[in-house]
Amino acid sequence: MVYIEEAHPIDAWQDEDNVKARIFLHSTRTAKERCDVASTCLVKLGIEYPAVVDDIANTTERAYTAWPDRLYVIDRDGRIAYKSQPGPFGFHTEEVARTLERLLPDTSAPKAAPAVTRVQPSRTTAARPAQRLD
Repeated sequence: MVYIEEAHPIDAWQDEDNVKARIFLHSTRTAKERCDVASTCLVKLGIEYPAVVDDIANTTERAYTAWPDRLYVIDRDGRIAYKSQPGPFGFHTEEVARTLERLLPDTSAPKAAPAVTRVQPSRTTAARPAQRLD
């Protein structure tokens, strides 16, 4: 997961759902502020896999047109293999699954050494601070 700029800060475009949920965030102005908000987001949403944080200039968000949110699959060569429509309504996890199946090696045939090592997320991952991309 890449944490990008805040979608509904109170100093820009506050969302009614955030008001109901009592979520009041300003636009972050420093990398530390963004990392703090990202870490809180991971914990509050129960996200159990590592995250990185876009820089304060929003370089990753602009390069990938990631706002409001999108799903991407990046292949081993660093190319975009799949890009969803804006979420959450543009998310089609079955398309992500098909892309991953196409990219991952066939695990039904015996192999001398695994080509991909799968890592199970730790239950404590969400409590770790998010990492900056810059």
